[in-house]
Parts: sequence; structure tokens; C-alpha cells
Amino acid sequence: MQPEGPYRFTHLLGGSPVGKAWAAIDEQGRFVSVAVLDATVAAAPGWREAFAEVANALAQSPDGPPITYADFSAAAPWVAYAAEAGPAPEKLFRALGVEYQPVPAAPRPVSAPPQPVSGVPQPVSGVPQPVSGVPQPVSGAPQPVVDMPHAPWAVQSAAIPNQPSAHPVSAAPASSAPASPAGPANHDVAPTPATVSGPPADVPPFDPYAAPVRRIKPSAPSKRRTGLWAGVAALALVAVVGGGAGIYALSSDEPGEPETPPTATSSGFPAATPLAPGLKPWAQAALRSPEERALAVAGPSMVFVEVMFTGYVRNKAGGALLDKAPVTFSRRCSGVVVQHEGYVLSNSQCVQPTPDVLVGGALNAVANRLVAEGSLQAKDISTYTRTRLNTSVLTGANAGDQPETRLYGQLNIAKGEVTDSPAIAGTVVRALPIEAGNVALIKLEQKNLPTSELNTSASVNPETSLLVLGYGTTDTSFRAATYTVLSKTVTVTGIDSSTPLNPYRINEDLGLYSRGGIAIDPSGRVVGMLDNDVLRPDKANRLVVPVSAMTALLQAAGVTNALGKADNQYRSGLDAYFAGDESTAIARFDEAARNSPANLLAQSYRQAAVDSRGPGDDSGGSSWAVPVIAAAGGALAVAVVVAVAMLLARRRNSRF
Repeated sequence: MQPEGPYRFTHLLGGSPVGKAWAAIDEQGRFVSVAVLDATVAAAPGWREAFAEVANALAQSPDGPPITYADFSAAAPWVAYAAEAGPAPEKLFRALGVEYQPVPAAPRPVSAPPQPVSGVPQPVSGVPQPVSGVPQPVSGAPQPVVDMPHAPWAVQSAAIPNQPSAHPVSAAPASSAPASPAGPANHDVAPTPATVSGPPADVPPFDPYAAPVRRIKPSAPSKRRTGLWAGVAALALVAVVGGGAGIYALSSDEPGEPETPPTATSSGFPAATPLAPGLKPWAQAALRSPEERALAVAGPSMVFVEVMFTGYVRNKAGGALLDKAPVTFSRRCSGVVVQHEGYVLSNSQCVQPTPDVLVGGALNAVANRLVAEGSLQAKDISTYTRTRLNTSVLTGANAGDQPETRLYGQLNIAKGEVTDSPAIAGTVVRALPIEAGNVALIKLEQKNLPTSELNTSASVNPETSLLVLGYGTTDTSFRAATYTVLSKTVTVTGIDSSTPLNPYRINEDLGLYSRGGIAIDPSGRVVGMLDNDVLRPDKANRLVVPVSAMTALLQAAGVTNALGKADNQYRSGLDAYFAGDESTAIARFDEAARNSPANLLAQSYRQAAVDSRGPGDDSGGSSWAVPVIAAAGGALAVAVVVAVAMLLARRRNSRF
């Protein structure tokens, strides 16, 4: 059977005595390869920990494959890699010190059509055997495998539908059931055309009553007055067109029927736009829905936060350097603007970590550099960091100096390691410890930023549905990854009453970098901040710190959560837009974008309102309508008089 996980597994890539490699597709249609440790092996002492440590060590090495997602706490632990990482699962299993056998590529048919497969594949015999003992370390860095396809799903390209499942590799646990063989190929048979009976179509039938010549000659018709009738028709046409235009102009000033909400193909939001808002509410919720409006209210105020640390790692006793070169590393998370003068709330452990977290990040960076230099093996990174954590300290250039810290915030779409525009420099004003809420207040050096409103009277109970927002990325390269705002509807699963803070837990998360993100109510107001749940094995960001901790920090710092002029204009524009009043919405969005240029959603929704209103909507264009209607009426009267006179004259002539 196929492993469990958030993927659609397509076929087996290879196997080893302790697990298998699969090709899969994620929820967004991207190709990944997944290394799965067999559940029986994971139950043996030492294997689960070794699997996780080696995977993390490989990902942190300079040329190692980055991890897309992983679940080391599952019954059968697994780790997923992006397709561009190549044969990453094979590297992982070989780094564990076990043999790996790739599934051979199926040959492509040359000229003959596919033949039906006869028979039924036999199930694999044998029961998965438990693996005893812990994995033995392998000296040296894992070697790349030659002749492996770059994309794992290309192993059986164009041959899978007519091939039975690959045989399990020898000595590997037989946990994968064979796939059903493909049936015989279906060949469409062209229907035989029906026989056509009867005489040829181009030969007319013989008519015995047809006379060779006409017996009676009719009198010649009277001469038609073509020109006069054409003039009458022209007058009538002028009357109809002119009258219609005048009536339309007059009626355009009156309120009409509400316009039909835009569809997915005509939403008013162009697919390709020079604007780059961090969140596109119309793509993450039903169009014109309350969820879209809530996301539109909170989306512009989201901030990508990056803090860069530079220092030297020393021994606590004596101050000797562990490495002579300085080390630089960064921490990334989310935040939200709560005051338009540039005040942002984020996560304390992200922007101002405790000394043990800070030195742990520094040691990990030193270990990765040693791996790149060849003086440390990737599998030993975790051991290197753990054994030196309690005896090391991160300092500045001198033993008594603090390490250098630089903080930057970016709105809308963000990129890592950006220190100039559009990144905005900032500083930490105040930070609460973990037990008090783990919330930090940052001041960015830019004003007129779009702001979110805190719902200080929010009441959150189990089974409450919330919208959560936070930054995330799908890039595999950490240094220059691109980050956008993600959103998801979640459900509160419970409230932790063991602490005075009373945080609540949710059933899903947005990923590693959503820490410091927000949970909002149906009106778009903030009711809490996302944090990692230390009680979970994967430490996922499924803990929500109540809004009370956020307001307490603002009060202690003397900062008020207040909307600016541009924020009120933007919300007024949203009210008009979602009510179908595009003209008012355009004017309000214009004002909001002018007073707060960082609010790119104001510009996006302005364009949507213009497109929804349609061309030719000009309330000042009806001054010409009355004379046009009068002229059209005169032309129509003349046309009617002339037509009646012509008909009477024709009737008199017909009597004679």
C-alpha cells in the first residue's frame, strides 16, 4: 500500500532495506519526491531519530537537497523534496548507510501498438521484517548516483499505464502492494457509412404537366419608388438610433439593477498585473464573499520580518574562538502593522531570541560551513551543535560585545536577504517572554503604512472558525526565496487553560514562516497571533496567542492601535465595492492609494471596480440627451408622414 501523507503518490522510485522512495504530486500540482521510512523500522530504537537528523543535516549542507515538508512523528516518517532537488531520497537512504536500489526505467515502445496485458500480477510474498539495531554511520559525504533521471516522475514516463507495478527491491520491506495491470487498449472503430439510395441529387425529376412555354403573360409591374422608400427608411433609422442613445444617456443617471458579481474568468482582476500585492483575496476566497472582504481588510498590513545576526562563536570559559571567521545567519517570520506610523507586532523568539536559541543558530551555521570545507560530515551537524550548545556563546568582535543585529520588514511580496528598498529598516521596541505571550513590538522607519485593527472584545471558543494569515514560500533555495501571504480557514480545537494566557490551538497551520502571523474574525479584525506549539512533536505554528497579550504590550509601550486616514478611505472603498457602488469605490481607492502607496491592494481593487463598472459609464454625459431625443422624434414624424402619403397614392393608382 502507498504511504500516508498530503500528496498523491504516483509510482515507486526505488527501495532500501529500511524504506522506499516515491514520486508524488502535492495539492498545488507540483512534483515532489518523498523518502518514507518503513513503520516497522521506525519502531526500532534509534532509526526514527537517525532518519530525521540525517535529513536535516543533508538539507543544511551547501549542496544538500532542501526539505519541502516533512513529518518525522508519523508512524512511517517521511520527508519530501522538490523535483529540482534530483534523487534526494536516494541520497538520504545512502547517507543512512543502507543500500538503495532504484526502480529500472520501463522501455518505451518503438513501433508496435500497446498490447493487452494478460494475467494478473501476483502479490508480493513475505511479511515486512523488523530491522534491528541502529544505522551505522557512513564515512564521507554521500556520493551522487549516476544515470538517475533529474525528475523522479520521469522514470516510467509514457509507460506506466501498460506496466504492472515494479517489483520490490530485495531485502526491502514489502509494504507496497502491486498496482493493477492496465487493461487492453481500446481502439475506436470508425463506423461504416450508410449506402446512399435514390437518383443523383443534381438531376431534376420529370414533370409531365410542365408546359414548354408560358400561356398567359402578366402585365408589367409598376415602377417602384426605391429612392423615396430608402429615404423614409433612413429617417426611421436616424430616429431609432438617436432616440435610443438619448434615452440611454438619461437613464444612466438613475440607479440601475446591481451588477452581476464577476466570475472567475471576468473578475476585474487581470491575470498579469504590474502590481504585486502580497495577498490576492479574490484568488483565495469566493468572489465578493465575506471571506474575500475579510482578507482584503487585513491583507495589506501583513509584514515579512527578517533579522540578520553577525558575530563570533566563543567558549564561555576563557572566550576562545571556535572559528576565527565571523558567522552570519538570519531568522524569518511574519508580522502585522498595528499603527500607521510604522509600529508592527511580531514574534519575540523570532526577532529577539533567547541566548540559547541565538547560539544554537550560530553553531548550526558554523557546522554547515565546516561541512562545506570538508572538515565535518553532514551527518554530524546535529551532534556538533548539541555538544557545544551549553559551553558556547555568541559575541561581537570582542568578547564583551553583543553580536550585530539588523532587522528589516517588507510588505506585499518579499524576498530574503534584501536590505535596501523595498525593505524597511526597523528596531525592536519591546518584547514579551514566552510565558507572557511571546509577542514583540517593532518600529519600522516608514510611515503611512496600511494598518490592521485589533478586536479587543473577541470571544473565541472551541469549534470557532477563523481565518489565519502568514508569510510562506515554495522556493527550495533559502537565501533568495520569495515569500507571499498565505491564508487558510481553521477551526479552534481547544483552549489551554493551564496558563493565565489561555492560548488556543487550531487544527491546521500555514508553515514555518507563519510564526508572528495573525488570526482574524469575519470582519477582518485581529483576534490573535500565530506561534509554534511546543507540545507538538513537529512544533507546528498551531498555537494562537490571544489578542489580550498584543494589547497589553501596546499599552506598556504607550502605542495605540489606531487606523490612519488612508485606512479609513480604503475600508470605505471596500464597503462601496462589495455593495456594487463602483463609482464611489473608485474614488475612495484613489484616495487610499495616494495617501498610503504601500497598500497595493487599494490599486488592485480600484482596477477591479473600473472593470466591473464597464465602459461608457459617465454621469456627466446626459446634457446632450434632450436635443438628441427631440431631433430623433422630428425625424420619425417626417418618416411616418411620408410613408402614409406614399401608401395612399399607391392605393389610388391600384383602383385604375
